[in-house]
Amino acid sequence: MVSLFDKHLITILIFSPVFWAICCLFFNKKNTQLLRVFSIIASSVTFLLSCLLWKRFDIHSADIQLAERIEWMPDFGISYFVGIDGLSLLLVLLSTFLVPIIFLSSWNYISSKVKAYTALFFLLEAGMIGAFVSLDVFLFYIFWEAMLVPMFFIVGVWGGPKRIYAASKFMLYTIAGSLPMLIAIIYLIWQYKSQFGVFSASIIDLYQVSMPMDGFFSAQSLVFWAFCLAFAIKVPMFPLHTWLPDAHVQAPTGGSVILAGVLLKLGIYGFMRFAVPVAAEAALVYSDFFLVISVFAIIYGACVAFVQTDIKKLVAYSSVSHMGYIVLGLFSFNQIGVTGSIYQMLSHGISTGTLFLLVGILYERYHTREISVFGGLAKLLPLYTIVMVIATMSSIALPGTNGFIGEFMILQGAFLANWPVAIAGGAGVVLGAVYMLWLCQRILFGKLKTPDEKVRLDLNMREVAYLAPMIASIFIMGIYPRPFIQRMEKSVDYFVTNGLSADYSLNVQYVSDLRSGSGKKSSIVKR
Repeated sequence: MVSLFDKHLITILIFSPVFWAICCLFFNKKNTQLLRVFSIIASSVTFLLSCLLWKRFDIHSADIQLAERIEWMPDFGISYFVGIDGLSLLLVLLSTFLVPIIFLSSWNYISSKVKAYTALFFLLEAGMIGAFVSLDVFLFYIFWEAMLVPMFFIVGVWGGPKRIYAASKFMLYTIAGSLPMLIAIIYLIWQYKSQFGVFSASIIDLYQVSMPMDGFFSAQSLVFWAFCLAFAIKVPMFPLHTWLPDAHVQAPTGGSVILAGVLLKLGIYGFMRFAVPVAAEAALVYSDFFLVISVFAIIYGACVAFVQTDIKKLVAYSSVSHMGYIVLGLFSFNQIGVTGSIYQMLSHGISTGTLFLLVGILYERYHTREISVFGGLAKLLPLYTIVMVIATMSSIALPGTNGFIGEFMILQGAFLANWPVAIAGGAGVVLGAVYMLWLCQRILFGKLKTPDEKVRLDLNMREVAYLAPMIASIFIMGIYPRPFIQRMEKSVDYFVTNGLSADYSLNVQYVSDLRSGSGKKSSIVKR
């Protein structure tokens, strides 16, 4: 029997950060130390609440779990409909895991307007969780847009010299993608009304909407591309990626960590939850296009990262490359590739988040991120060097780290779908090792040189406290991935065998046949 607490657990999880944000308003703005302590404790409570999702999740079911539905605007079929499955569970946990770490890392870095920064981050957390658990497209769109506001101010107020430009670019790109998605959502709701006689904004209901797929300008194709534009910008996929390096470089450390760790993953999640199942046949028809684009992003991101002179910009372009792997795994449309894609989302959030935290530590000490001014830091900062090397090994997918599991599964899935693309994608592994190891060699080893010879501080206890969970996650996920894979396995299997189905019984052979042009195409797509 489900308890009242379990019944409303997801709602409590969504709105607890909103409650914490409201609490921040009652703090004296001069008492920043107390506010910082509160932010860490409150965000840790939210993380512990999210851990209950892990405990209560049934790994043997692909169904939506802990669902809650309340009629909101019944005349238009819009409801407050939330729940989790294996596609969203781990991403919610990643979101809540990173926020207390960000608050702890921002203890000294954010010295002005601490109350506003803290409240905005809590609101951003609520938006991220809400987007991952929303099963009503209208509700999802609200959370999707709501996240823009706090992130805009986090970059625009606490960012670098070009923060206004970066924040505005981020906002404009995202809005440009959101408007076509809104039109597609409205179209789907009206189509459901015309076919079933009632309005519904439930994504589960909208999977049943029938749309013809007989060319690029067919209804299904246009709906698919409308969703794709919004999600591709968020990923970001080449060539819609240009806002990302600017946002990363100008954002404060916490903003970069949450951007790389969670916000980019919302684009991939959007493909899995909305774009692909709603327009399954279109997704299959255009899958090879996405495979090629993802490989181009892998190689392009790695090559551009290699020539950067700013450490943070190098890590930012590495994200473009790594997100290419995640797209590659998703559009392989087989179980091992999609599983690897989800696993790599978690791994990338941890490894790249750690790298951004380390860049922030270096910037706090020396007030520069230029690679050329550093050298031999291993002699000066041995603990920092150990953590940097571990994060680098994770980023380049060394066996035993979390990065290896995801990339190996992605490349295996891609090989099953399109082996030439997989071979080309494998080149990115080599390139990734080249630019990351060269970065370590330049700043950590060789002759000692620093911008300020008086600064010789290694990691302090606070920095060790927030880096330790990240390093532990790298090794736990790299050595024992089974608990994570178990929780996504059934949902991924359902996504691959049913979510891509025109008649609810699609199998892997159909995917292969359709790609080769021999599959029987249906004019109706249902999920």
